[in-house]
Amino acid sequence: MTGHWTDRRVLVTGATGMVGSWLVKDLLAEDASVVALVLDADPQSELYRSGDIRRVTVVDGALEDFATLERALNAHEIETVFHLGAQALVGVAHRSPLGTFEANIRGTYNLLEACRRHRDVVRRVVVASSDKAYGAQARLPYVETLPLEGRHPYEVSKTCADLIAQSYAQTYGLPVAIARCGNVYGGGDLNWSRIVPGTVRSLLRGERPVIRSDGRYVRDYFYVKDAARAYRRLAEQLDDPRVRGEAFNFSTESPMTVLELVQAIQKLMDRAHLAPDVRGTAEGEIRSQYLSAAKAREVLAWEPRYDLEAGLRETIAWYRAFLGRAEP
Repeated sequence: MTGHWTDRRVLVTGATGMVGSWLVKDLLAEDASVVALVLDADPQSELYRSGDIRRVTVVDGALEDFATLERALNAHEIETVFHLGAQALVGVAHRSPLGTFEANIRGTYNLLEACRRHRDVVRRVVVASSDKAYGAQARLPYVETLPLEGRHPYEVSKTCADLIAQSYAQTYGLPVAIARCGNVYGGGDLNWSRIVPGTVRSLLRGERPVIRSDGRYVRDYFYVKDAARAYRRLAEQLDDPRVRGEAFNFSTESPMTVLELVQAIQKLMDRAHLAPDVRGTAEGEIRSQYLSAAKAREVLAWEPRYDLEAGLRETIAWYRAFLGRAEP
């Protein structure tokens, strides 16, 4: 706890999402005054289940509604913005791209334009991009100097949002920094189609975990508490000219295949006998992607606190409590 956030007025978009919920929790612990943009009230969200919703100011509305965003910034005199709100599922984007483009692209330029108009109040903006913004690259790991070349709908939405954020920084001098994380996992993720929550739930039920790909796709897996701390660190350093207008990768730099991840979860849960159901049906996903976090280590003096085993242990414990399953 640094004391940096005491009494600071902060807006978090996507506050009911997994990362948003944990970020709000951290900001409240540091005595920030938090305003949460909420599209749908979800009682299962960690923001609601933890009771944190009663400690924040809620603005109901969508990123696509410019007037709502402008009112939130102006009426609540927001100093720091964490823009985490997005349609975050690759499969949803593949089936119906329009909603993803509206939320992720329009939502981003709406928010940044509202920040530009109220820059006398807004001092810092952190935009959540993604490793997906890079698209498929011949060179791995991804470094921040690579071009952004998303091709499938979700990737394109993140590429566009990332470039728009860079545009507002370069053209208007808006105090923006961009976070590109690997695959974030942890308690509070209720999108069961994702590999970590889906696998844990299946194993708790005594069922075979489902792998939608062929199991050989390679990814970074990044614990949600490290992700929340990375966003805070980025905002805290935004007055540094080496940070303003820049993008930073955040990762444990320990890529693995989907099958290796599932096996790690099985080992921790003592469920190795439940062989994965490998379906090979994934569409619109990049085969191999993982990040170098060297720039974040060097410029931000940041490093992850959780390795995969520690993060998975906490995650499994969260889902056991959430799903009401006792230890075996």
